[in-house]
Amino acid sequence: MQLRELEILAPAKNIDIGIAAIDCGADALYIAGPSFGAREAAGNPMSDIEKLAAYSHRFGAKVYMVLNTILYDNEIESAVKLATQAYEVGCDALIIQDLGLLRAALPPIPLFASTQTNIRDVEQALLMESLGFKRAILARELSLEQISAIRKSTNIELESFVHGALCVSYSGQCYISSRVTGRSSNRGECAQMCRSSYNLTDNRGKVIVKDRPILSLKDLNLAGYIPALADAGVTSFKIEGRLKGASYIKNVVRYYRGVMDSFLDGNQTYKSSSLGKLYGGFTPRPESTFNRGYTNLFIEGTRDSWSSGESAKSTGEYIGKIISTAKDRRGNLTFRYTSSNRVENGDGLCIIAPSGEVIGIRASTTESREVVTNEQVTVPPGSLLYRNYNHSFEKELAANMPKRLISVFLTITCKNGKTSVKAVSEDGREIILSIEKRFEPARDSALVQESVARQLGKSAGIYRFEVKSFIADEYLFYPISELNEIRREIATKLDEMEVQNAGEPAGIKGELPGSPGEPQITAENSPARYHKAKPLKGQTPDYRANISNSLSKELYMELGAKSTDEAFEISPPEQAELMRCKYCIKFELGSCPKEGSRTKYEEPLWLENGGRKFRVAFDCNKCEMVIFG
Repeated sequence: MQLRELEILAPAKNIDIGIAAIDCGADALYIAGPSFGAREAAGNPMSDIEKLAAYSHRFGAKVYMVLNTILYDNEIESAVKLATQAYEVGCDALIIQDLGLLRAALPPIPLFASTQTNIRDVEQALLMESLGFKRAILARELSLEQISAIRKSTNIELESFVHGALCVSYSGQCYISSRVTGRSSNRGECAQMCRSSYNLTDNRGKVIVKDRPILSLKDLNLAGYIPALADAGVTSFKIEGRLKGASYIKNVVRYYRGVMDSFLDGNQTYKSSSLGKLYGGFTPRPESTFNRGYTNLFIEGTRDSWSSGESAKSTGEYIGKIISTAKDRRGNLTFRYTSSNRVENGDGLCIIAPSGEVIGIRASTTESREVVTNEQVTVPPGSLLYRNYNHSFEKELAANMPKRLISVFLTITCKNGKTSVKAVSEDGREIILSIEKRFEPARDSALVQESVARQLGKSAGIYRFEVKSFIADEYLFYPISELNEIRREIATKLDEMEVQNAGEPAGIKGELPGSPGEPQITAENSPARYHKAKPLKGQTPDYRANISNSLSKELYMELGAKSTDEAFEISPPEQAELMRCKYCIKFELGSCPKEGSRTKYEEPLWLENGGRKFRVAFDCNKCEMVIFG
C-alpha cells in the first residue's frame, strides 16, 4: 500500500517568514497576495510569492495562496487576474471562500475550500467536494469523531487547524465587527471584538461578570493529537498565524516538525509530504512565544475551560507567584517571587493581580528570585507572574537556526582504474558521474574507504550525502580536493533537476482510513449525486451564506435555492445572529443546565461594551451559544 502523505502547513506573513518556516521544517505554506487575503496587514507582491514558491519547491514543499474574502461584483475580474498570476508564479493551490469564483474563468489550479466556508458536517464537506474543491479546511470546533465521519463519507482532502489563536465564532459566521465598526471579518478587516472586555448582565441589569474579555479563547494546541487526527483522516495540519512574527513561526513550526517526525519514524502508513530533515539549531519551546494559555478545544468531544481568563493578550509561560513587593524613592518596583524558572534581564512579564488586573512590565535587572523594573506600577503580593517575552530565547531563535538537508545516497564503483559515482536523492532523483581523471593506486584500502566516506559524507548546498557502498577491484588514492568537487558537482546537478513530487499538493494517496476493502463512498452518498440532487432545493439561504456577488448567487440557484438573501456586508438585517459559537458562557461559569447546574439567571443575558448591548441566547439542543444584535 502506498503511504499517505501528511503535511505541516505554516503561515507566512511575508517571504522572509515563509523561508524561515521552510527552514524549520514546514511541508507547505499559506500566504496572501496583494489583496483579497483575509488579513489586511499581510499582503505580499507576486514577485515575492514567486521567489518563495521556487525556494519551497527545492524541498518538495508547497505554497498555497489565500484568496479567501467574499467578493463584490466589481472585484471578480481582479480576483481572477490574481488567481491567474498565482498559477503562473508556481503556487500549488488557491484557498478561497467566495463560491462565486467557481463560476469565473480561473486557471487550472487546485482549489481549497477555506475554513470560512463553515465546514462543520458531512453535508457541507460533500457540497464542497461536489463543487470540485480538492481540499476542505475544517472548522476548528470539530471532534475526532466528527472528522472521522466526514472522512468516511467523502474523498476530499481534509485540513485541520492544530495550533494558534481561536475565534470564538464559527469561521465565516461572525458579523459583530461589521455591525459595530463597519469592518467585515469576511473581508479581512476584523476588529477583533471577541478580544474586548464586556460586562455580562442579566435582564434586570444585575452584573454577573464585570469588565472581562469573556469572549476571548485560549490558543489551540493539538500537538498530542497528531496520530489520532491522521487516523481520523486529516492530511494537512495547519498552524494559525499569518500576522505573527518570525520568532513565533520558527518556534512553533520546529516544535510540530519534531512531533510529526516522532510519529512518522518507522511508520508503515504515513510519510512526510516534503523532503529533508533538520540538523542542529535551537530547541523549540512553544510556551515561550505568544500564547493565551492552551486548549485542545472540542477534539475529545467534550468541553473544558476555553476562556483565556483575565487577559486577551499573551500571558505566555507561567513563572510563579509574587510573594513580596517594594518601591524605591524613585517609584521603581522591586518584587520577589517563587519559581524554579528564573526571570532574566530584558524579559517581558505579564502579571495578573488577585483583582484580575493585568499588568505588563519589562524586567530591568534581576538577581536570584528578585526583579527590578524601571516602570512605576503597583503590584500586590499574591499576583501571578508570567513571562511573555523570553529575551535569551529570542536571541537564540535569531542566531541558531537549524539546517534543513535532503539525504543523498552514494554508490562508488572503481573498475579497471575508472571511478563512477551514482547518487540517488531521497525523492528518487538519480545522477551518475563518470570520473575521467586517473588516480594512483592506494597502499591502504581501509584508509581510502574511510577517507572517501568521510569527505563525500558531508553536506553541500541543501544536500546531506551518505556513502552506502564502495565497490572496487583496486582502491585508488583520491585527493580531498577531488572528493569535495564531486560532492559539489552532484549538488549542482540535483539543483537543476525537478523534485519528484513538486507541484502536487499533499493529500490522500492509496486507500482511505478504515477497514481493508471497506467501501467509503457509495452511490447514495457520492458527491456527484449530492450535487445533482440539488441539496438547497426550495431553500432561501440568508445573509449567513455570504452571497456578495451575482456569480455566487447563480451558483446557489443552481444548487436548488428558491431565492437568496444578500450578504451582511451589502444588506445587514436590523436583527441578526452576529455570532454562533461552540463556546458557551454558561458552561464557563459552571451554570450549564445540561451539566446538572441549578443556577438560573433572569434571562436573556446581555453583553455590554462601550454603551452597546448584545443579547446572548443558548441553543442547548445543539450545545451552542448565539449572540444577537
